[in-house]
Amino acid sequence: MPLVNLTSLTPATFILVGIPGMEQLHIWISIPFCTVYLAALLGNGVLLFTIASERSLHQPMYLFLAMLAVADLTLSTTVVPKVLALFWFHAREISFGACLTQMFFLHFTCSAESVILLAMAFDRFVAICHPLRYAAVLTPSAVAKTGLVALLRSFCIIFPCIFLLKRLPFCGHNVILHTYCEHIGIARLACADISVNIWYGLMVPFTVVAVDLVLIAVSYVFILVALFRLPSRTARHKAFNTCGSHICVLFFFYIPIAFTVITHRFGWNIPHHVHILLANLYVLFPPLLNPVVYGVRTQQIKEKVVKVLICP
Repeated sequence: MPLVNLTSLTPATFILVGIPGMEQLHIWISIPFCTVYLAALLGNGVLLFTIASERSLHQPMYLFLAMLAVADLTLSTTVVPKVLALFWFHAREISFGACLTQMFFLHFTCSAESVILLAMAFDRFVAICHPLRYAAVLTPSAVAKTGLVALLRSFCIIFPCIFLLKRLPFCGHNVILHTYCEHIGIARLACADISVNIWYGLMVPFTVVAVDLVLIAVSYVFILVALFRLPSRTARHKAFNTCGSHICVLFFFYIPIAFTVITHRFGWNIPHHVHILLANLYVLFPPLLNPVVYGVRTQQIKEKVVKVLICP
């Protein structure tokens, strides 16, 4: 068949299966999904409202936290409502355009959140290791530029994926064995060579996001070295607890992403339902945990939340 005819074979809709092999449990699985999503909406919403309402929180640390809350809300809302509609109402169809849009915002937000987490780690590094230079380094202009870099870098990385998918012929294949649309899951339905998609999807996470993770790890190494030098044992213990919580959040965000990327390329023997369940972790748990770890466990945030919500 001529190439011109192949490339016209774009499906009007895709069919999302959900969690393959666990279709009978979709209603039960939807309960924790919905609960976590609502808790994430509430936590991030309260955090954003508090930071916006209190001028004393208009500082780099809390502005980065507000950016993270926006990214979390975007990440979970891009995916979870459609997943719940699939589980509750068997709304499995999604148009080709809507599928590409969901894919774009999913990967775009993950990339942006990675930049924000790196910025937050750098903020703590400067605050703990170079406190006298904090105000000079993390100026309002630097914070604004960080947000702009997160948006521009993510857009430049993810936007090509749309063209890499739109160029592919699908020959009538439109069943996606997943709860949502993502790059390689869509590309595997094509009846053409998807080597470019696979290599692009493999190289981007392991060159861009992995660099973020390495820089975050380096920041926390310097932070931990500085904490060991604190004279007060109580202060050290408190700081270690905080860093431990932050590291747990990072694991919940990066490990499922890494697992999903590697599984799509090499994990042919991993059961589909295990892959899909873990792939949903990074759109559910980081948005739930981030307001608690970075917000409620921060004394100043806790006091302002009480002030804004209970004693306005």
